[in-house]
Amino acid sequence: MAPRPPEQARPHGTPVRAPHGPGAPGAPRSPGDPVTAYLQEQAAAFLRALRARRESGTSAPETEAAVHALRGAAHRVEATLHTFRPLLEAEWAEHLQGELNWLSAVLGSEYACAHRLGRLLGALRRLRDEEGARAAAVPAQGHPEGPLPMGAARAGALLDRQLTLARNRAHSAALDALGSARFHAVADAVAVLASEVPYRRGASPHDPEVVGALASLTSHRLADAIAALPLDRAGAPYNAEASALGSAAPGGEPQDAPWHRVRGLLRVRVYAAEALGAAPEARTAPGARALDRHREAADAATAAAAAARTPRIAPPTAYALGVLHAVQRQEVEAARHTFQRVWREAVRV
Repeated sequence: MAPRPPEQARPHGTPVRAPHGPGAPGAPRSPGDPVTAYLQEQAAAFLRALRARRESGTSAPETEAAVHALRGAAHRVEATLHTFRPLLEAEWAEHLQGELNWLSAVLGSEYACAHRLGRLLGALRRLRDEEGARAAAVPAQGHPEGPLPMGAARAGALLDRQLTLARNRAHSAALDALGSARFHAVADAVAVLASEVPYRRGASPHDPEVVGALASLTSHRLADAIAALPLDRAGAPYNAEASALGSAAPGGEPQDAPWHRVRGLLRVRVYAAEALGAAPEARTAPGARALDRHREAADAATAAAAAARTPRIAPPTAYALGVLHAVQRQEVEAARHTFQRVWREAVRV
């Protein structure tokens, strides 16, 4: 019987086995070919996480941990394919990179919705408690309950309903994706990658100068992206001008995109250093954490703004959602301020 072409999907339910050989867990790195070794390590990690997810059953913590590991391996393979694209077979690398990006987005959506809901409900509770504490400090006569406490409960219920619905849809989409022929084709491609990396003809993955030059490009791209940021505007922890610009932007905040790009490029640079066996740079970790907080706050602000656009909501509910959106945009600006401060300190080291 002729072998099945690699692009065809496996029958549903057929397990992907972890590889043996150079890419297997615990196998030593090849000092002369770090890109191959790293890709095979991450492909093996992907397959282990996939098996762990299948074996997790109904355990939510184990499933979440397995999905987190699966997405982490997918991110690393995708970033490495991007960094060392000139060495790889171009069409194969581009296709697998796009498929891993699709899979990571599908698997992460459910947990992102849950995290966003927890963040927004926690912020609403703090706002309500702060308003209540201020009201308690003022004589009660002539001071009826303000619009924030009146609208906070309904705003929370609306966010709970919308984001829980989005989470359930994302969960269904993830299950559909994991059972699809498209996913099985991705898993097959990663299984092949765990034992063989398709380089283009004439490539020099063993040449440390070539590999090092490609890795160093990630630092140059990151530096250019950071240079394009309005770091001077981020000089204050709560920047009223920038918050106003973000609040006025319809359908999301376009000014966030350059910051999200820096976050992605910083991650790519970290993975390029990992591929070459370099130790993580402790000095860049605070900046990465600040950009993570920036992304979370920006996404939460977008969710609050979307809820505020719900037709026929009561004015106190809309008011509470507006305050919540403003608070999240302030957190965006605080994260930008933290990033510009810690990054300038890092580059001076």
